[in-house]
Amino acid sequence: MPKVSLARFLRSRLLRRLIVAGGVGAALAMIILAASNLWVRTESSSHVYSAADVPAAPVALVLGAQVNPDGEPSAFLAARLDIARELYLSGKVKAILVSGDHAEWSYDEPGAMLVYLVARGVPADRIVMDHAGFDTYDSCARAGQIFGVRQAIVVTQSFHVPRAVALCRTLGIETTGVGDDTARLYKPLWARGQTREWAAAVKAAWDAATRRDPVFLGPHETGVETAVARG
Repeated sequence: MPKVSLARFLRSRLLRRLIVAGGVGAALAMIILAASNLWVRTESSSHVYSAADVPAAPVALVLGAQVNPDGEPSAFLAARLDIARELYLSGKVKAILVSGDHAEWSYDEPGAMLVYLVARGVPADRIVMDHAGFDTYDSCARAGQIFGVRQAIVVTQSFHVPRAVALCRTLGIETTGVGDDTARLYKPLWARGQTREWAAAVKAAWDAATRRDPVFLGPHETGVETAVARG
């Protein structure tokens, strides 16, 4: 097998082609990244509010986040739940749909969210659990397809809320959003979340374009309708 010296390879046509192809690929990746984030910003523009100013809606959709080993919501999740509680107590919503990961019995985001809210004065019969909200798209898709939600306030951190609003609105739910800023004091986690959103927008745009089914579907559930009617 013939040997190719490093100097000769560096002068080769193959290397030049690889450099050009790599440059084209990098440029395409940047375009996709920018376009996806522009889509998120455009779809969510004028639909994000403070808890005090958000228009009333039948349901608050609280997106899941990490639950600690002791079963308590992480600081990020607790902040979301505090906003949902505020919305309920102020009469902005009649019911709260908590959507999170419960793929394993030993890890239960919706259950922890329910316990947290009930302990802070929200009636259990106004809270509905979605145990298959494995990501933002699934939570939005299942809210509409399984729970029949047509209008909602989605609650999460402020860096995440534009993507959540964009996805829910694209999936046919008349959605506004309220974002938490109190968790900014956890600076490394907050910075990581902000950075992650740039790439997450690409997945969100792809999910919205393909309209994939969520991981789990199932029959229509009337829990949200019943909870709203009690209001």
